[in-house]
Amino acid sequence: MERVRIRVLLIAYLMVITISPSSAEMLSADTKMKLATTITGDIAPKSVRASSNGLVSAHNMMYRHSVTVYDGSSLTLTKTIPDRVDLKALGFKGYSGTHRGAPVEGAFSPDNSYLYVTNYAMYGPGFNREGTDVCKPSDRYDRSFLYRISTSTWEVDAAYRVGVVPKVVDVSPDNKYVLVSNWCSYDLSVISLAEQKVVKTIAIGAYPRGITISKDSKFAYVAQMGGSVVHKITLGTWERETLNVGSNPRALVLSPDDQMLYVSLNAAGRVAAYDLNEGKVVRTVKTGSAARSLDISKDGSALYVVNYKSNTLVKLNASTFDIVQRLRPCNEPIGVAYEPLNKRVWVACYGGAIKIFNDHP
Repeated sequence: MERVRIRVLLIAYLMVITISPSSAEMLSADTKMKLATTITGDIAPKSVRASSNGLVSAHNMMYRHSVTVYDGSSLTLTKTIPDRVDLKALGFKGYSGTHRGAPVEGAFSPDNSYLYVTNYAMYGPGFNREGTDVCKPSDRYDRSFLYRISTSTWEVDAAYRVGVVPKVVDVSPDNKYVLVSNWCSYDLSVISLAEQKVVKTIAIGAYPRGITISKDSKFAYVAQMGGSVVHKITLGTWERETLNVGSNPRALVLSPDDQMLYVSLNAAGRVAAYDLNEGKVVRTVKTGSAARSLDISKDGSALYVVNYKSNTLVKLNASTFDIVQRLRPCNEPIGVAYEPLNKRVWVACYGGAIKIFNDHP
């Protein structure tokens, strides 16, 4: 009888251990960020972007003329890629000599073979009308280029002529299209990866910026920062509709199930949740002053937004929009990326640093 009682108690104990919260996988919304390290050096990051296999890229504009890539596990520099290219060697016959770019944003291909990088402007022979932050298509500033960087050689092995002052780039999960929002030409460049060229240019309106694409590669969402809408575009047919999300939308991310679109509203300093089934904004929250870049945890439970003018990084519970944590990582935090392999949050500080936070138990 005593042996049976001991066996029952042992089974009960093992069951408690099995379902204990400490041993279960915690949601990102239930953890707190802690500073892991600060990266400095010859950088001036406008943005950061994480791959699915543990790489993080930083895009250092015309201030450093480079892209820096880091190992997300060791938090060390993997490679510095200069933005100097030979456009003629890359297939553009109208150019001679070498040119420099100004890397502003990036996106990895779904298989992580390539990193695509937009250049705010180009410098060198044939380029003499650099775009500005306040602009319109009739200003006729120079068109710029998107670079493709091989992650095996870390060299620019292809380029695509896009619009004026390209900002955000994203790649469809099926690896068919690369989309680029062009700030000053008020349009979206669509690159076919099968044809390796721009196959369509879609008018958006004043100041296109954030882009996100559904997991099934059916829909792209493009923020019109000079208005109050997001353009929902059907990939392939190019039909579209506009979603009223609030004034000055900048950055976009989708929930893992593609049902909720999250938007940073720069002027209001807010983040909004737009329910794609209900067709309306269902939640907003004030996060700071000048809500800029936005990202989401892999499990979809947490959002991360940097507020440029209030110098803060805010973590939100994606379901409730409660503020989980507010940190002051640096002056002028401008970019943020969630690196899923190591569960870390990377913050681009425009003054010349990257702050990295652990966000796991």
